[in-house]
Amino acid sequence: MAVAAGHEGRTHARWFPILGLVFVATLINYLSRAVFGLAKPMFLTELHIDQAMGGLIAAGFGITYALVQIPVGALLDRFGTRLTYFVSLVTWSCFTLAQGFAGSGVVIFANQIGNGLCESPCFPANSRVLAHWFPQKERARANSIYAVGQTIGTGLLIVPLLWVVAHYGWRSMFVITGIAGIMWGFVWFAFYREPQDSSFANDAERKYIIAGGGLTSNGAAKVKFRLKYIKELLGYRQVLCASIAQFCGNTVLAFFIFDLPNYLKNQRHLDFVAAPIMVALPYIGASLGGLVAAQIADAILRKGGSVNLARKLPVVAGLLLAACIVLVDLVPNGQNGLIVAIMCVAFFGQGATNLGWTVISDLAPRQLVGLTGGLFNMITNFATILTPILIGWLVQKTGGFAVPLLYVGALPLLGVFLYVFVMGDVKRLEVRTD
Repeated sequence: MAVAAGHEGRTHARWFPILGLVFVATLINYLSRAVFGLAKPMFLTELHIDQAMGGLIAAGFGITYALVQIPVGALLDRFGTRLTYFVSLVTWSCFTLAQGFAGSGVVIFANQIGNGLCESPCFPANSRVLAHWFPQKERARANSIYAVGQTIGTGLLIVPLLWVVAHYGWRSMFVITGIAGIMWGFVWFAFYREPQDSSFANDAERKYIIAGGGLTSNGAAKVKFRLKYIKELLGYRQVLCASIAQFCGNTVLAFFIFDLPNYLKNQRHLDFVAAPIMVALPYIGASLGGLVAAQIADAILRKGGSVNLARKLPVVAGLLLAACIVLVDLVPNGQNGLIVAIMCVAFFGQGATNLGWTVISDLAPRQLVGLTGGLFNMITNFATILTPILIGWLVQKTGGFAVPLLYVGALPLLGVFLYVFVMGDVKRLEVRTD
């Protein structure tokens, strides 16, 4: 019997398996970063590394991750998502695995550099999947679901991971995460295809995607990189403002990934290995923030609201909540519940800012989705370089986290200003390609 073109006959491959593949890949991606943060206070002690040097080691990830985003975006547009993501998954997981056998800070730093280089295609690829597989009205929800993978996996897995640490040491986290990533890389390569090539999607779903603004058949994989494209993209204030604002939000994220356990151990003198829920809850809060932001965005569009309101309101609200992290410094020692509550609110807000990836999916020129995502991710992830270096240096100089937390909490307010007063309309931009 022929498949009807209506809603009843339409497949849902974009949700499963496609978004499911992205969700797990993103979960493993962030888990590989989170285990570094969990292990950091332990290997600093074991390998006799001071806080300033620990910050530099953490920044090794961001140095390569941010700086190769533009060529990575160009590679995505040239070679497509399936192959690029496969190579990325397997190679970053090998570097994660190797960190479990490191015997010095130099080796960990080298592995962080390799990890950043190989993880760099992840989010531009995710953005490309959203732009190709999802109509505009579903992108916020799809973004929130895969973005949950950034934090919910870490939040739920911290407890068993720290149990493993208690019994087998901090190195075991890297080994487990690395093996999981290598295995998932082969699952990705086996099942992911673009909409026009996927055996999981029927013609009715493909027509639905195209009608809703999906970029199913735009030939983007054949575009060659030109430096002039970067200049043209940066000439749009929407791209520049969205990127800098996301940098501000990612500053809070970088603190949570690289220094939350370090803060709890060295500032608050808490044994987070014995009480892993203190680290887990903020990550769960971030997951909820992403989901709530997406629901708000979709509800605004369903009720006839503008794309500007649907995209900007959740991000602005998230940035304001993320700035609340400065309040934690006012809490006296011993009030652990209040400390965790403030962290949960701040990370809830940071989770909502992940809707910035939906903004960039809506803005990206049709043939430069990968490059636009790479440029966006490069700017935003300078936070993964600056934040750990500044925090490590400031903690070393001041003897505490008060000044670093002021820096982390102030930047989201800059992001609010850019979204509200500078950005302009969220709409598909045009760049002539040849």
